[in-house]
Amino acid sequence: MKQTLVVKVGTSSLTQSSSGQLALSTIATLVETLTQLQQLGYRVVLVSSGAVGVGCVRLNLKERPKKIAFKQAIAAVGQGRLIRIYDDLFTTIGQPIAQVLLTRRELIERSCYVNAHNTFRSLFELGVIPIVNENDTVATEELKFGDNDTLSALLASVIRADWLFLLTDVDQLYSADPRLVQDAQPITLVNAKEIDLLKVNAGNKGSQWGTGGMATKLMAARLATSAGVRTVITHGKNPGNLLKILEGKAIGTQFEPQLRNENARKRWIAYGLVPSGQLYLDQGAVQAICHQGKSLLAVGIIKVKGHFEASDAIQLYDEQGQELARGIVNYSSLEIKKIKGHHSDKFADILGYEGPSTMIHRDNLVIQDSRKLNKFDINSQ
Repeated sequence: MKQTLVVKVGTSSLTQSSSGQLALSTIATLVETLTQLQQLGYRVVLVSSGAVGVGCVRLNLKERPKKIAFKQAIAAVGQGRLIRIYDDLFTTIGQPIAQVLLTRRELIERSCYVNAHNTFRSLFELGVIPIVNENDTVATEELKFGDNDTLSALLASVIRADWLFLLTDVDQLYSADPRLVQDAQPITLVNAKEIDLLKVNAGNKGSQWGTGGMATKLMAARLATSAGVRTVITHGKNPGNLLKILEGKAIGTQFEPQLRNENARKRWIAYGLVPSGQLYLDQGAVQAICHQGKSLLAVGIIKVKGHFEASDAIQLYDEQGQELARGIVNYSSLEIKKIKGHHSDKFADILGYEGPSTMIHRDNLVIQDSRKLNKFDINSQ
C-alpha cells in the first residue's frame, strides 16, 4: 500500500540566513527529492513556509512586520514568487504540482474537512504534488494556524499520512539549543510513552524571517503522533536525507506514532476545530460524560461563556475551570442560556419549539485524557 508523506519546510531552510534571499540550490534539491519519492510510489505533500519572508525581501524590508494587515499584504507579494519558483523547478523535471492555501476555516466545518480530504486524494490519483501554505493573505488572527508546523501536523491528520517530516535549521532535537548550550545532548528517538514526558529547553523564537521554533515543532510532533503519524525532525539544508530516513537510516529525531486511530471524526473534533465558546458543568454532568459515556444534557450546565451557534465546536469545563472535553453543540449559546438547568421536556415551552434532547450527543464528544496534558481520548464512545 502506498505511503503518504507530509514534508514541511521552514523559512530558515528556504532562505539564506544573512540576506533572506531564496536558497535556490536547497530548493532545487528538495524538488528533486520529492519528485524522486513520487516516482518511487509515495504520495507526497509539501507544506512550504516562506511567503512573508520572500515578500519582505522583494520589497526590500529589513525585518518582518508586526501588523497583520502588512503581513497579509506582504504574503500576497511573496506567495506568487515562491510558487513560481516551485513551478519552474518541478516543471523542469516533469512533475505537476498544485497550490493549496488553507486557513482553519477549511477545517472548522465538517463538510470542509471532508472536502479537503477528498481534494488531496484526487490530487494523489492524478500524480500531483500539492504545495500547501497557510493563506496568510486572508487569515485573521483567530483563524490562523499560528505556524506551518501546526498546519502540517493537522494536515497529516486530515489526510491520514504515514510520515510527517519537519525540515528545520538544526539536524535533530537536542536537550537544549545547541547554538547556545555547548553540552546539549542529541535526542535520536522518542517513543509514544516518552513524548508527553519530554522536557527540553526549546525556545519559541524562530529565524529572523520565520515564525516557528523548536517548541512549535514539539507541539506538532505531539499532535501528529497522536493521530498515528510518525514524525521526524531533521535538517532542511539536506533534503536528500528523506530518502535515507525512509530506507531506515537513523537521521534526525524520530517520534514514534501512538496507536493509529481510525475515528477521524473524533480526531477532527479534538484537534481540527477552533472552539467558539465554553460550557461549565456541575459534578453530575461531569460524571455522566467522563465516566459513564453519556451525552451532555442541559440540566447539568451551570454557565455559558462565549457566543456560538448550533453545530459549532465548544469546550466543556468543570466548576473549577478544568477543561474536560470538546464537542459539537446542538444549540446556540443564547438558546442554552435559556434552557440550562432544565430537563428536555421543558424545551418546547421555553424555546417555542421542540429540539434535540441533548446539548452534545456522545458521538460528538471527545473527552480529555486525564493521564495526558492537552490530549483527548478519541477512542471514547
